Amino acid sequence: MEKLSPHQNIVIRRYKKVKHEEHGGAWKVAMADFALAMMALFLVLWVINSSNEQEREAISGYFQDPKAFEDGKLVPSKYVIDLGGSPTTSDNIAVSESIDPEKILQADEIESLADAIEQRRMQEMQAKIQAMITASPTLSPFKNQLLLDLTTEGLRLQIVDQTNRPMFDPGSAQLKYYSEDILWELAPMLSGLDHRLQITGHTDSSGIANQRDEDDVNWGLSSLRADSARRALMEAGVPKSQIAQVIGMGDTAPLRPDDPAASVNRRISITMLNKEFDEGVRGRSGGNNGVDVEFVNDGAPEDDPRTPTVNRTGTLLEELQRQRNREDNPYDNPPNADEVFW
Repeated sequence: MEKLSPHQNIVIRRYKKVKHEEHGGAWKVAMADFALAMMALFLVLWVINSSNEQEREAISGYFQDPKAFEDGKLVPSKYVIDLGGSPTTSDNIAVSESIDPEKILQADEIESLADAIEQRRMQEMQAKIQAMITASPTLSPFKNQLLLDLTTEGLRLQIVDQTNRPMFDPGSAQLKYYSEDILWELAPMLSGLDHRLQITGHTDSSGIANQRDEDDVNWGLSSLRADSARRALMEAGVPKSQIAQVIGMGDTAPLRPDDPAASVNRRISITMLNKEFDEGVRGRSGGNNGVDVEFVNDGAPEDDPRTPTVNRTGTLLEELQRQRNREDNPYDNPPNADEVFW
């Protein structure tokens, strides 16, 4: 028997590596398409689940006709998707080339919207003042004499007289102590507003017996009473810049036209002016109208009555002063002691 070697032979097999063709990144594109398709599927499922039948019809119509054309012109598509908060679906109307929709919006709708917003603010302010009157220990006893209403000028607060509780003594412009308390209580609230104030005085139709219309004292008395209310408000903190105008109306605007002598016709009204009326008041200023006023002597003779006549003997002014100093002058005669007027 043949004797085997103690060492085993080692056989090494070498395999030749064959270089294969590169596969590239085509699978990445396929993967991206698949992911995008899944996202689109999830989006479609979400839209279907969160929309109603009408919205789904609008979405379908939009993809069918995203841009609408009529007679060769681009017009708004009738398939407008409205999911809340977007403009409402409009009719398929062609855009006019001669009218700018933005200008129409600015001229009409924006102005109307601004007026509506200010009206809403006035209503909220009315409710706030009414609540303050009810809650105030000073104002609540007089709530029947405090009237709030909205006018074309703004929010008006009227303080009216009562037979047993007038704001002023007859024929006087001196505020009663409780009338002054009312104005002092209202002043902090009024001074905190952005609106300027119009203060108007009113009287009833009472007056001096047998007086001429041109001698009616109610005009001056209503003006003095309005100014007394203005003074009390300013003493309580209302700034001068907030006072737009102080007016005396006499007995021309009674609260009860059917009874012009009623006590409620004697009142003070404080109006918080709206923007439109306040601009009209500001427009009365002579410095903002673009008109230059120039005083020029046009060469009139010295004795021309149109020439200013001051401190000259024999002038028109001297004649007027002489007539004023006559004993039978009807303009400055004081009223008789038994005459009673408001």
